[in-house]
Amino acid sequence: MISPKMRAVICIFVLAILISAAGCKSEREDALIQRQKKVLLGVEVFLENYLNLVKGKRIGLITNPTGVDSQLRSTIELFYKNPDIHLVALYGPEHGVRGNSQAGEYVPFYVDQKYSVPVFSLYGQSKKPVPGMIKNIDQYMRTFDTKIEGKVPEDSMVGSLDILIFDIQDVGTRIYTYIATMAYCMEACVQNNIEFIVLDRPNPINGRDLEGPILEYPEFSSFVGLYPIPVRHGMTVGELAKLFNDKFLSKKVGLTVIPMEGWKRQMWYDETSLPWVIPSPNMPSLQTATLYPGQVFLEGTNISEGRGTTKPFEFFGASWIDGYELTKKLNALYLPGVTLREAWFTPIFSKYQGELCGGSQIHITDRNFYKPFESTLHIIKTVMDLYPDEFRFHKEYFDKIMGTSKVREALERGDKVKDMIKSYQRELDIFSKLRKPYLLY
Repeated sequence: MISPKMRAVICIFVLAILISAAGCKSEREDALIQRQKKVLLGVEVFLENYLNLVKGKRIGLITNPTGVDSQLRSTIELFYKNPDIHLVALYGPEHGVRGNSQAGEYVPFYVDQKYSVPVFSLYGQSKKPVPGMIKNIDQYMRTFDTKIEGKVPEDSMVGSLDILIFDIQDVGTRIYTYIATMAYCMEACVQNNIEFIVLDRPNPINGRDLEGPILEYPEFSSFVGLYPIPVRHGMTVGELAKLFNDKFLSKKVGLTVIPMEGWKRQMWYDETSLPWVIPSPNMPSLQTATLYPGQVFLEGTNISEGRGTTKPFEFFGASWIDGYELTKKLNALYLPGVTLREAWFTPIFSKYQGELCGGSQIHITDRNFYKPFESTLHIIKTVMDLYPDEFRFHKEYFDKIMGTSKVREALERGDKVKDMIKSYQRELDIFSKLRKPYLLY
């Protein structure tokens, strides 16, 4: 007969086993959920399922530090070590293959010591540095970034390839040079009978929201805004490639887009389980990318957009602005999804280098309600009202990145921001329908 004490011990033991089993089941279920939530990048899908497309062919790779898999392994390294991939050349966008160049900085041709392959710059490959270029980088950007010169790959750079592959993380905003680099490379592939493959990556600020006017093409076309798409386009690079190929290229390239697995249009980057790698030196975080579709337009004014600080595009201001007064005025507008904080900063480069600037820092309180483009129009208008004698547009550059002169003209007339937003809503509705056949997710 089992004693009461022994019976109690047995019961406790059995209960412990049941609890442990339940815990293991819960852990397995959590692991399954995590696997289901995980996003597989285009490069991972490609290496797993599509190597037949490149076997025995000479491959060129357009990439930069964002070209990594979910384990942060470099696409260059993965290609270099794969016996089925014959990597013969690397191509770098603005900032270079290794991301070690500031905005607008010249990147020369070189041979990579680690991989023993030539590395071509797709950002001014034929242009020599001009005197004072880095010292006056803001002025240089405003002139060089709007020109095609040195951006289209020369035949001698790609002529020996069979396939050119694009693997770069974009930021979801038209005013960013990587998608123009992609389009120019597609054109070069058409001219040289080369196939083009895009390894798709997420739109980090989601693939749902659209903002801003459609670029007026071709009058305002430039390297920082090539085709007639809105400021915030809500598309991945693969989807954009399909749209560009079908609607805007003079002749179609042989295009293959390797889609991701598990990505949903409503996802923000931090919902993908993927690590964030800075796409460019002044894009340190997802929050920066979220602010960028609005704050980038400060580049076309004499307001500092925060370059040269630890918080580019979060800080903004000028040496002639009272940060307290500006922040009070802006917070009184109750802009959705953000609160502004009085800020004082001294940029170490770019506008107002070495000068104390008054302004604000933008704190996002709800990114799903925050409208970066609309918010920045309010910022510009408020500064214009407070400091009419000090504020200036760099008109040509502002209009180029805006994709139209109408917004600047409306601000100069003193129009209400809500009327400006309303004026291009019909364009966004038309674009939403235009992009629909090219959406992969």
